[in-house]
Amino acid sequence: MKPAEPASLDRLLRPALRAFAPYAPGTSVEEVRRRFGIANPVKLSQNENPLGTSPRALAAVRAIDDLSVYVEDDHLALRQRLAKPYDLSIANVICGHGSNELVSLAFTTFVDAGDDVVMGKPTFSLFRKDAEIAGARAIEVPLRDGVHDLDAMLRAVTPKTKIVFVCDPNNPTGTRAERDALYAFADALPADVLLVFDQAYREYADADATDGVDVLRRRPATLVLRTSSKIHGLAAIRFGYGYASEQIVAWMNSVRLPFNVARPAAAAVLAALDDSEFIARSIDNNVRGKAQLESGFAELGLHVYPSAANFVAVQVPTTAVRAYDELLERGVIVRSGAGLGMPDRLRVTIGTPEENARFLAVLAERVGVWRTGLVPEPVTIA
Repeated sequence: MKPAEPASLDRLLRPALRAFAPYAPGTSVEEVRRRFGIANPVKLSQNENPLGTSPRALAAVRAIDDLSVYVEDDHLALRQRLAKPYDLSIANVICGHGSNELVSLAFTTFVDAGDDVVMGKPTFSLFRKDAEIAGARAIEVPLRDGVHDLDAMLRAVTPKTKIVFVCDPNNPTGTRAERDALYAFADALPADVLLVFDQAYREYADADATDGVDVLRRRPATLVLRTSSKIHGLAAIRFGYGYASEQIVAWMNSVRLPFNVARPAAAAVLAALDDSEFIARSIDNNVRGKAQLESGFAELGLHVYPSAANFVAVQVPTTAVRAYDELLERGVIVRSGAGLGMPDRLRVTIGTPEENARFLAVLAERVGVWRTGLVPEPVTIA
């Protein structure tokens, strides 16, 4: 007797997720070592801080000697420290397991299936991903010269729009919008549309860039997102935070999972916020590294968007996939723009002077080959 055919589980999956593509992280150093036998690859793919982690944050984590108990879920001291520079109340601050969790939490709190969500294209991929999970319609507005087209985004708002996302500086292009344009955009949005102002790279931006909290002061229906992953070198800690009106924060907290921020993360971030020496060194390295890369691109005749972040989006004379693959084979890990909406660009994290120089040397050698249209030659690994 033949065994029964296994029952299909297809009906369990929500229809909105039938064509869903999961998030694809960048290539790890360990993978390059394993695949190509390269002992010391250069990783410039995930916008991490090339100087490492805030020493004060590391010391705070090492000082923890008890992980067996739940800590307070309110994180009052941390929220007070985050609110203080802006003269806000702790009721205006919400904490999350990375700013990504707060994006997801905004969907959980405010977006129903069938609602509209407006965003740029390309921009941070998780905006669209979370819209798809929620069953919402993601209205993607093409960038203009690599920058959010705010006028077009405003025209894309419908009566069903619940959230408008502005990533500034934008990921993956690194660009930022002008302050007056953002103010005008925020003022023109309907008062009952939530403006989510993602500023993961805010600390790297220039003095003329917009501080999202200034936008929040102009309109209550605003959520400003920040992270400790970049400037503080705490990507592995997973901590993000947001500024919003007391009502928005209260609504989001009502559906937030309890104890979403771990004790080591809270301790590390509280210490890192006051590590002014590390922050200054990180900004200085970024300014110098950006100039180093831009000079190298100019010598190679490659276009790069003006960056306000800790990465650049450089155009290459071949496909992003080929450029990524050939750099990877030579021990330089960047991010292909193919999966980020930039099929002819690479997203490159600004590294140390030595890392930048190694990347530029390999890039210069490959650019000549790409411009000839030759088929890539095999790489011999010593």
